[in-house]
Amino acid sequence: MSLLTELKRRNVFRVSAAYLALCWVVTQVSGTVVPALHLPESIPAVVIWLSIIGFPFVVGFSWIFELTSEGLKRESDVDRSDPVTTRRLDTIVIAMLGLAILIAAVQIFRPVPFEPESASSVTEPDATSPIPSPSPVSAIAIDDKSIAVLPFADMSQAKDQEYMSDGIAEELMNLLTRVPDLKVIARTSSFAFKGQNIEIAEIAKRLNVAHVLEGSVRKSGNTLRITAQLIRTADSTHLWSETYDRPLDDIFMVQDEIAGAIVQALQIRLAGGELNRRKGGTQNLDAYQLYLRSWRHYYQNTQTSLKTAQEYAEQATKLDLDYGNALVLLASCAIAEADNGWIDPAEGYLRARKLAHRALEISPDLAEAHAVLQYVYLGLDWDWSAAEAQGRLALAIDSTNPLALNIAGKLSATLGQWEKAEREFRLSLVRDPLSTFVIWNIGDMYYRTDRLEEAESILRELLELEPDFGWTQTTLAKTLLAQGKSEEALQMVQEIADTGENLVFLPIVLLAAGREDEAAEALKAQIAHWSDRGAYFVALTYAYRGEKDLAFEWLDRSYLQREQVLTEILGEPLLDNLDGDPRFNEFLRKMKLPTQ
Repeated sequence: MSLLTELKRRNVFRVSAAYLALCWVVTQVSGTVVPALHLPESIPAVVIWLSIIGFPFVVGFSWIFELTSEGLKRESDVDRSDPVTTRRLDTIVIAMLGLAILIAAVQIFRPVPFEPESASSVTEPDATSPIPSPSPVSAIAIDDKSIAVLPFADMSQAKDQEYMSDGIAEELMNLLTRVPDLKVIARTSSFAFKGQNIEIAEIAKRLNVAHVLEGSVRKSGNTLRITAQLIRTADSTHLWSETYDRPLDDIFMVQDEIAGAIVQALQIRLAGGELNRRKGGTQNLDAYQLYLRSWRHYYQNTQTSLKTAQEYAEQATKLDLDYGNALVLLASCAIAEADNGWIDPAEGYLRARKLAHRALEISPDLAEAHAVLQYVYLGLDWDWSAAEAQGRLALAIDSTNPLALNIAGKLSATLGQWEKAEREFRLSLVRDPLSTFVIWNIGDMYYRTDRLEEAESILRELLELEPDFGWTQTTLAKTLLAQGKSEEALQMVQEIADTGENLVFLPIVLLAAGREDEAAEALKAQIAHWSDRGAYFVALTYAYRGEKDLAFEWLDRSYLQREQVLTEILGEPLLDNLDGDPRFNEFLRKMKLPTQ
């Protein structure tokens, strides 16, 4: 009790209360000032730590000294009969507490920014919620601050500006993705409805968005007329529309104006200041047009189109040596050619790595370049740690980037981390709900985790969405075979037009259907076609036939050829006959994968 009395007498409690109130005020002010002035984000944390560290010094100081009408004096020298001495510290304490209460009241009762009606926040799916179907994405709540930018219509007389109209829409997406509070649907999903006569409301329902931006482009000589309109899909209200008649050279400025108008119309506050164009772009109009043409051919994903895409992208990089996005596109072309078996895998992946590094030298915060590097480490090097590190870098730059999330899910599935893979694939679908690549990855994951009915369902939906998407029919055939539907599996394989892909599982499904002689002939054709770049498929055939020695011989050959498809070895039902053989776990250890 004597200590408590002494603490009160020396005003330690008063000083402590004043100090804590002052610290709280400074913390609140720093939290407001730091983002407004674009100061380092670490400053508020530093303020808090300095406040904590300073507290014991303030207590000690108040024990020894006291503020009097004559200034600071040692506590033993204070004249307690001086009324100013007793009032001054009380005044300071009351003032600090009053200021703290005032700031708290302002924060509590300040006006809430206008939000459009029926606002709701997006529900990020967790690991237990069902995968949203590719069409529609009904399992995810609609975020009122969400938008799909549809491909702009080419209204030019010659109908030769499709690449330009698509490019304007794509650049608008890139600009809008810089807005933290805005959910922007990725290109692959928004452009899935191109050329289809579908109502805006139906498109919005399938993409799970509250707003749609549509428009048109008309080119006459060196003049562009760009018309854009923002529609709230709940009631088909036109929130904003504008027409721009500008010289062709002003296209970038027009894109910025449209994006800024959309943000204003949606009542979104830009916490980071003005809307900025994504890093990795160009201000060279000719390079930009070549880049747009390149993307158009890349998405066709044929041997001829990829060559054409590569030529356009290379021309773009020659016009602008620092065009990071074009370098990433070149890397993507190289990987696609390698994965399709049209060029040597090592050649394609090594070229992609070089291009991605070059893009990062120009734009270190280009998430897509880090994602490409992650895929190279995953598919070529089988360096899981390096791949994971690149994935973390990509997601640190853009935590909702659908490409980065998809490749992260691919890595997790490779390592048998199925729940994590499903979560990453699902989050990728939030931004890109119609991404055929993500949907295929989910179907393959379900197949490898014995969720066969779900795998069949989502792969059939993928065929409806994109009938020619590569390897969907082969994966569906494997899924049907695993369910004991051998005749259906055989019919599916026989419907594949590409004889190379047709041969991947033909020997297996023929054997399952009891057509042993035909299966033996198909095996010979498979070896002749795939031995140099698809030994893994031959290994699957021998494993299914129960010829283990030959299966391991072809697995070793696949390993030496650094075949990307080996990343899908975990959980593969066609290798079930190798379970229990110590050689299989030895092979998995060699790849640094979890053993069975």
